[in-house]
Amino acid sequence: MAAGFADAGHDVWVTDIAPEVQDGLHRASVVDASDDAAMAALFVEVEAAWGGVDVICANAGIAGPTAALEDVDLVDWQRCVSVNLEGAFLATKYASPMLKAQGAGSLIYTTSTAGLYGYPNRAPYAAAKWGIIGLMKTAAMELGPHGVRANAIAPGAVEGPRMEGVLEREAAAKGMTRDQVYEGYAAGTSLRTFVAAEDIANMAVFLGSDAARRVSGQVIAVDGHTENPDPKP
Repeated sequence: MAAGFADAGHDVWVTDIAPEVQDGLHRASVVDASDDAAMAALFVEVEAAWGGVDVICANAGIAGPTAALEDVDLVDWQRCVSVNLEGAFLATKYASPMLKAQGAGSLIYTTSTAGLYGYPNRAPYAAAKWGIIGLMKTAAMELGPHGVRANAIAPGAVEGPRMEGVLEREAAAKGMTRDQVYEGYAAGTSLRTFVAAEDIANMAVFLGSDAARRVSGQVIAVDGHTENPDPKP
């Protein structure tokens, strides 16, 4: 997303909990998205530096545990919901005054196909991603009269290190190989494929642009058309 917006000519401010976010390519801050005080301070800094913001990508997330409902520890549930859902809430909370004051802007949330269908053995993640959709639709209603749009992207299985971790954990939980789980995810889409990070970025750049000026309150899946929310080989 950062690369996509930069390529489209935007100034980009990236935040992440990992120090590696400060790679010299963009303005960056090390911030825990679920930390209220840190997020409040971040938006004070953004407003002081830029005077406002055009697009917010509430994209911070973690996979959470892979386990049956009865085996999920409360602390793991709370951490997953805190990062995925409360992080998006905090971004919305502290961006809203700036967006309303300038009378324009775009909030872009990352939900998931797990937030559309539910997902076996991923209850905390699915619950948080369903919550993102409710947050987005409410933000669209509240901020729309001020010229601010809100939408959510629902990625399917995205190639990359985070999905590799999901594949390994799911394989262990189901007694399958990593490749079997991978093939199940791909077979559960009509395009029979994972998606690339740039596919998600392209949709985000569109939603942040004037080309989408009448698109708000929508969940848009970028997933190759998921047919089966419980992939099997």
